[in-house]
Amino acid sequence: MVVVFFGTPQFAVPTLRRLLDSPHRVAGVVTQPDRPRGRGQKVTHSPVKALALERGLPVFQPNRLKPPDVADTLRAWQPDLGVVAAYGRIIPEQLLTIPRLGMINVHASLLPRYRGAAPVHRAVINGDRETGVTIMRVVKELDAGGMFAKVTRPIGPDDTSDAVEADLAAMGAELLVTIVDQLAAGTAHEEPQDEAHVTYAPRLTKDEGLIDWTERAVQIHNRIRGLYPWPHAYTFLKGARIILLRSAVRAREEHASATSPGTILAVSSEAVHVATGDGELAITEVQPEGRRAMRVHDFLLGHRLAAGETFSNS
Repeated sequence: MVVVFFGTPQFAVPTLRRLLDSPHRVAGVVTQPDRPRGRGQKVTHSPVKALALERGLPVFQPNRLKPPDVADTLRAWQPDLGVVAAYGRIIPEQLLTIPRLGMINVHASLLPRYRGAAPVHRAVINGDRETGVTIMRVVKELDAGGMFAKVTRPIGPDDTSDAVEADLAAMGAELLVTIVDQLAAGTAHEEPQDEAHVTYAPRLTKDEGLIDWTERAVQIHNRIRGLYPWPHAYTFLKGARIILLRSAVRAREEHASATSPGTILAVSSEAVHVATGDGELAITEVQPEGRRAMRVHDFLLGHRLAAGETFSNS
């Protein structure tokens, strides 16, 4: 079949690559406009655009999807099917009907759970033990279309969102091509979502990273790994902002049960042990404001910490 592809970040790259290696033909790629990226804020191609250019595909980067030239461009490609993978914008209803078979999406959750922009991060933050990918039909309502297939992946207690997302991207790419094959053969089966079990995964904000030390250690640990590699969990030490990158949950010792949350219980070359609302959190990797990421051992070479000092929220 002739496919038009919508996608922007790294998550979408395995799906585009897998389509390009399949019998189907990608007529063109729609991706978001080039933007400043990284610390230097240099304007660069999105990962999807970089692959599309490498493979000689037509690339279309509209600022908005509603102008008539967008529909005209899609019609000119004469697609049988649209494939969407983390494009980053809601596709207007008038574009959904241009491909003969409509559009389908690679969504990184087990729908109907976690509709929305940040399904992987929300699953990790919430301490879920399982997630997955759903191939679904794109409709006007956000992530509400019928489901063609799912694949699952366990979430380990120390998995970070980037590791989970990378696995889901690869798994979703394989599942997507299977469904495209079925659509081409007329054998695809579509099931509606159960609206009674819908949950949402709203876009992440930097403010969500501020640690509340009165929470349980496992909740804080989940926030740290769920907000990695962006926007990061953080706290304050002596007025300076410290990004928390890696941690581990420890059982809180009885002698520390009356210690106020946020108080440093012990300092070793491997970790800073902190009291929480329930349990003890061992911080093993940090990033001081304006500095590189570093293990606690390296951080302590330039920062003296002692039991009794406290982390705060300002």
